[in-house]
Amino acid sequence: MKYIYKSILVIAIISLFTACDKSKVKVIKNNPLDTKIGTIVNQKLITKVKVKKVIPKKIIKKIIKKVPLSVQEKKQNFKEIMVPISKLVYKKLEDQYQDIKKNMLENKNREFIELLKKEYKAKSDEELLQALKPHPISIVLAQAAIESAWLTSRFTREANNIFGVWSFNKNEPRIAASGMRGDKTIYLKKYKNYKSAVEDYYKNLGKNWAYKEFRKQRIITSDPYELVLHLESYSEKKEAYTLMLQKVIRYNKFDSFDLNSSF
Repeated sequence: MKYIYKSILVIAIISLFTACDKSKVKVIKNNPLDTKIGTIVNQKLITKVKVKKVIPKKIIKKIIKKVPLSVQEKKQNFKEIMVPISKLVYKKLEDQYQDIKKNMLENKNREFIELLKKEYKAKSDEELLQALKPHPISIVLAQAAIESAWLTSRFTREANNIFGVWSFNKNEPRIAASGMRGDKTIYLKKYKNYKSAVEDYYKNLGKNWAYKEFRKQRIITSDPYELVLHLESYSEKKEAYTLMLQKVIRYNKFDSFDLNSSF
């Protein structure tokens, strides 16, 4: 008799499963832990459940980082970072210039002045003052914008090298450029931060023989549009580079950040 009952029960279950219309299978949207697949709810067989897909926060951050910044966002980010740093370095160098100029007039601290002359390869007090006089912030910003692609270049990201300064000293921190000059590898300096890069940039223009005329002119005028015309040696593009600097200064109104402007 018990076998008869079992047979009847099996037939009843099979009939119930067969009677379920697959087209009317209910999909439970609740938490999958609340319902088990294969159970019968309200006379309908549960065959699948919808699980809400959750994107991990780490993946979301990666996706956000991959979204490219617009030109305006790049420029805004550039100004927020570079303007305060440039002003800080300019003020420090301007104070030093005024102090040395005063010491020369009063014939004081000659030993220190002579050390500076050796450091900047200046043959006279006049040349030292030319080397120490900082040029307008607008020029710093324009060159930084061009050379670093608004702080997005690989050299800037990996080495804090804003101005594309090359390295010829294998003992200093540096990174290799992706390109070659013939069969030679090009290296660029690696700085600890942007402030160090700006300070070294000023020193480079203050002592490199290629910018001798530029140094003479920045004693005479603080007009950035006039001064950049003497930076043709900074780029292989020569005159086209100086005209580009003028356009970048004018279009982005970088001259509005210049301190003690007299033009």
